[in-house]
Amino acid sequence: MRISLIGSGRVATHLAKVLARSYQIVQIYSRQYTHAEQLAEKVKAQAVNQIEYIQSDIDLLIIAVSDQSIAQVIEQVAKYLPNVLTVHTSGSTDLCVLTQFHTRSGVFYPLQTFSLEREVDWSTTPLFVEASTAQDLAILNDLAQSLSQSVYLYSSAQRLSLHLAAVFACNFSNYCYDMAKQVTDAQQVDFSLLYPLILETAHKATQNDPRRMQTGPAMRGDQHILQMHQTMLESARQDELKSAYTLLNEQILQRHQAQDGVY
Repeated sequence: MRISLIGSGRVATHLAKVLARSYQIVQIYSRQYTHAEQLAEKVKAQAVNQIEYIQSDIDLLIIAVSDQSIAQVIEQVAKYLPNVLTVHTSGSTDLCVLTQFHTRSGVFYPLQTFSLEREVDWSTTPLFVEASTAQDLAILNDLAQSLSQSVYLYSSAQRLSLHLAAVFACNFSNYCYDMAKQVTDAQQVDFSLLYPLILETAHKATQNDPRRMQTGPAMRGDQHILQMHQTMLESARQDELKSAYTLLNEQILQRHQAQDGVY
């Protein structure tokens, strides 16, 4: 399979690298030519900075750009590459954003957090595929199966619900880690002391219903501890952390009071 990619960021980089192990990466497009060059060199591809320069004799074109740029990109693709199967990698963008301009359209969405500093275990990364035709869906499904043991044929609505859930599970939880580090740093406490707690919490949440695993002063209804923590944050002038602390504890209280009747 001959594949080209539009984009040179984190998702494009990880996808290009893993696909290059088994398939030919033909071209890497980026508006900034130097960025295209850097990724193209890693996967032995050609760098381009004009969509009209993308070769039409490829089997698949992957759009790995920001969500707000997808519609603009697919309009140009439809103009210059009307017969090429083209997919985006977004969790929150509906397939119709592509199909309104381009007949052979699909989705190839990896449910994973990507950083340039860390490699991705593609064999365990869930991949979600969708396409406008059964034939193209089969092509994308086969490609996904070659990378991952977890491949799903989900609709755009299902994929969007997963993307929203991922924001809570990944983005928000990581920000909570950031807030925790701000608290420890303020008193010169070693943040790494929380690692076992973080790992055990994540392990329990993946092995059980997270609601049943909830612990902490809000879960117990311990108003004395809640007030003491809020006073500490107020005294340290950490107003943003205090606001987040108060809001999250209110949500925990309401969640468990409403469903359990006790805390």
